[in-house]
Amino acid sequence: MEKKNKIEILGRMKEGYESILTYEALAFLESLHLKFNETRKSLLKERHERQKEIRSGKLPNFLEETKDIRESDWLVAPVPDDIKDRRVEITGPVDSKMVINALNSGAKVFMADFEDANSPSWDNTINGQINLRNANNNCIDFFDEKSKKHYSLKKKHAILFVRARGWHLDERHLKIEGENLSGAMVDFGLYFFHNVHTLLKNNRSPYFYLPKIEYYKEARLWNDIFVYAQNYLNIPQKTIKATALIETLTASFQLDEILYELRDHSAGLNCGRWDYMFSYIKNLCKTEGYVLPDRAQVTMNIGFMDAYSKRVIQVCHRRNIHAMGGMAAQIPIKNDETANNIAIEKVRADKLREVQNGHDGTWVAHPGLVPVAMNIFNEYMKTDNQIDKKLDDLNISATDLLSIPKGDITEEGLRNNINVAIIYIEKWLQGSGAVAIYNLMEDTATAEISRTQVWQWINQSSKLSDGRVVTDKLCDELIEEELVKIKEYVGVEYFDQGKFHLATELFKNMIHSDELEEFLTLVAYDYLD
Repeated sequence: MEKKNKIEILGRMKEGYESILTYEALAFLESLHLKFNETRKSLLKERHERQKEIRSGKLPNFLEETKDIRESDWLVAPVPDDIKDRRVEITGPVDSKMVINALNSGAKVFMADFEDANSPSWDNTINGQINLRNANNNCIDFFDEKSKKHYSLKKKHAILFVRARGWHLDERHLKIEGENLSGAMVDFGLYFFHNVHTLLKNNRSPYFYLPKIEYYKEARLWNDIFVYAQNYLNIPQKTIKATALIETLTASFQLDEILYELRDHSAGLNCGRWDYMFSYIKNLCKTEGYVLPDRAQVTMNIGFMDAYSKRVIQVCHRRNIHAMGGMAAQIPIKNDETANNIAIEKVRADKLREVQNGHDGTWVAHPGLVPVAMNIFNEYMKTDNQIDKKLDDLNISATDLLSIPKGDITEEGLRNNINVAIIYIEKWLQGSGAVAIYNLMEDTATAEISRTQVWQWINQSSKLSDGRVVTDKLCDELIEEELVKIKEYVGVEYFDQGKFHLATELFKNMIHSDELEEFLTLVAYDYLD
């Protein structure tokens, strides 16, 4: 008799997909859904309630209910030897060429991304699982028809971490009784199910990155899933290790609590700086005075960003675990030595700041930047990590974490937000999640900053540096002008055949809506294949 489960597959089953969507793997996904999805939905409702409170004037603060956790002495469980040294990590989407190049890049870790650097189409999701399974089995390759170049995996390569989607994203191609499965549970579940035994056989473990946690109970849900998954497949507890990204404003007030919930499975915290800036804008979008200047002026050296990154280091090192730095958006620039040197120098300065502050590693978005970051960390971090650098003298307050940076809102900054957001949304709709735009690597987080800034500037009647007020009318005028520039930048043929009309419509709807949309991916997801 044919085995059946409750999961309905709505995505097209192409060749090879059956090796991922097996009966046994789907049964595992079904068990995760039935056991944990109601909790996930309840936590998402709590998110909305907290956001309402913040937007009504109640600023985030440290929780009284968890004061004992913050003040008591406890440590995170030790990590395996192969991830004690994570000084340079490269991140990117899960297509085969990227997976091979990133693993071969010389970085210590490759974070394969099903989230912000990935447009979660059905094909990207399932092909990504195939690619990661093949990489763990050392049988992944890629032939570039355009360059006639063959790519294959080197014998010695980076350690693989996997970033699943956030709790807010569904997977609409997989349903149980008409209800979408959680994208996070699908990404985690399929990877864990198909790779954990291979990894253990090769003296490796399943490693993850956990995005967009807003509250410590969301970390508890991940830990409960890890415990359940290990029991389900008869894997020893504490085998899974996961780094939680601190990329939401509310999470920065709950660092101890998040580590405590994950303490048996934690691989530390990471400063997801671009999403953090987005979260600052999103949470404080209606609070008078909390308006950020142009994105380019909000660097890691300014008040609230500097305080947040140093607090991550302080808390992680107190708990004896890694505090990972963030992403520099620059990429190498071909055919312009002067511009390339300026970009490389910005990366060097960023990585120098991180290592001198006490971070145990950093991120880059391009293989060409691995040596730049590696040289800095090798020079200033002679041991596997800097966990012994405790920063006990720091006293970072709620005021520090909420401090408002000085700066200007310029027409150039407004135009850049419009331009970059429309180009990125169009590429995302076409299936690309990591996009090089004007010599910067943009992902969903940077597009989120662009469109939320424009919304806030309109709704707070912010003034440009020349005195003009940012209005709906002004933005519409600038959108039409920027579309002309975009057509020239991407080429007339691509522009005419692309999805720029839809991308522009979605962008306009988001910046003109009465309420700020929570995530652009929720707005645009139904337009993906």
